[in-house]
Amino acid sequence: MIKAVLFDLDGTLVNSLEDLAASTNYALEKFGFSTYEAEKYKYFVGDGLLKLIERVLPEDSRSEDNINKLYKTFWEHYSTHYVDKTTAYDGIPQLLADLKQKGYKLGVISNKPHEMALNVVSELLGDNFDVVYGKLDGYPTKPDPALTLKVMGDLEVLPKESVFIGDSGMDAANAVNAGCIGIGVLWGFRTEDELRSCGADYIVSKPCEISDILEKL
Repeated sequence: MIKAVLFDLDGTLVNSLEDLAASTNYALEKFGFSTYEAEKYKYFVGDGLLKLIERVLPEDSRSEDNINKLYKTFWEHYSTHYVDKTTAYDGIPQLLADLKQKGYKLGVISNKPHEMALNVVSELLGDNFDVVYGKLDGYPTKPDPALTLKVMGDLEVLPKESVFIGDSGMDAANAVNAGCIGIGVLWGFRTEDELRSCGADYIVSKPCEISDILEKL
């Protein structure tokens, strides 16, 4: 029996691509580097903000100094523009209300910095979640399952009683590594092939389909 439903944040619950792209392009332009169209960022994001900055830099410019100064500039911009265009995906508020009404424990596990993850969830998704964690010191980013297992412990559920839902292969691999059921979503940043190749147990194209799957588990 499933007791806990755990979610990735960016690309799963909220579409943050344009704000992430705008702040990264702001930093790139400030230091004379080429910028990218927002769509390109689907393959830059997902593994934390430092990794995002590393990926957008030319390979011969990925020095620690460049990464750090771009990250600082990115963060100065993003910390005040993180919900300019970021919104919850269609159907997500209804899904969360449905799951909460049915008694599931709900959690968020993001590679976004912890305080920022809390802010985004609070501003766009309300108080639906029992636990929200972004990147914490002492815990590696997904797909390492350490933080996901901590959340399960906080919620007092076993991996076999949990599902993890995300939009990327990294999220699918996180579910595999944590020993829980993985559901991949197609409205986010990555492809069905990536989700399946990394071990997603189910694939959905609309949030309402998640409720249907949970009823069968």
